[in-house]
Amino acid sequence: MTNLNETISENFKRLRGERSLSLDDVAKLTGVSKSMLGQIERGEVNPTITTVWKIANGLKISFTALVSRPESDVEVVCKDDLQPFKEGGTVRTSPVFPFEEKRGFEMYLFEVEPGGIRSAEAHLPKSQEFVTVFSGVLLISIDGTSYKLKKGDSIRFNADVPHTYWNAGDKLVQASMVISYAP
Repeated sequence: MTNLNETISENFKRLRGERSLSLDDVAKLTGVSKSMLGQIERGEVNPTITTVWKIANGLKISFTALVSRPESDVEVVCKDDLQPFKEGGTVRTSPVFPFEEKRGFEMYLFEVEPGGIRSAEAHLPKSQEFVTVFSGVLLISIDGTSYKLKKGDSIRFNADVPHTYWNAGDKLVQASMVISYAP
């Protein structure tokens, strides 16, 4: 399996080149510093999920356009092979099936330790999230309205607004998250 930093680096270089953008141009579009963008492009840093989202939103691409792997006819993904984005040691987001243009969606394994919280910026216009909880109780606030999901519950929502996930319980939350992008 390719190292996630290498994948992000290669994809970022390619996408920036296809658009004929300088690092200064991308910094202006994304709000990420030119020096950080250079380190990401060279594969020298492990960017946070927030930084990758800023780059994706600024370039108007899906998140996994930066972390995608080539697709074959059949792909088995073992949890032990996933490379999660970690936030504060309490939230892990692991790309399972990265975005592919022909699919129009991406899928993640999402884990939140007790007390963990993750705030997400609005995604691309007309994008939707589909979340199913497999263990624990996940609280989701979507544009100011809160929802409580327990094991077996699912939610679909327009993800082009700010949203927050948190685990106010005492058990690990494990969930599946699918983000769908409008054509």
